[in-house]
Amino acid sequence: MNNNYLEMAKKAVPDPKILSIIAAKRAKQLALGGRPMVKCSSENYLDVALLEIAEGKIEPNFDAEPETTD
Repeated sequence: MNNNYLEMAKKAVPDPKILSIIAAKRAKQLALGGRPMVKCSSENYLDVALLEIAEGKIEPNFDAEPETTD
């Protein structure tokens, strides 16, 4: 993992728990064939995910209301 990407991503998402969840989910998407939204010199999926977060391509979405079953 690239520490520079991590530090940049921490500025975009300061909560470490949220950052780790977002980065892990995006890295999994990339591993399963998702296309990267940024150019990254590293082939590590986690590095690509952190750079995407740092550049604002991926943000936590807490505005969506949870689904309820009535």
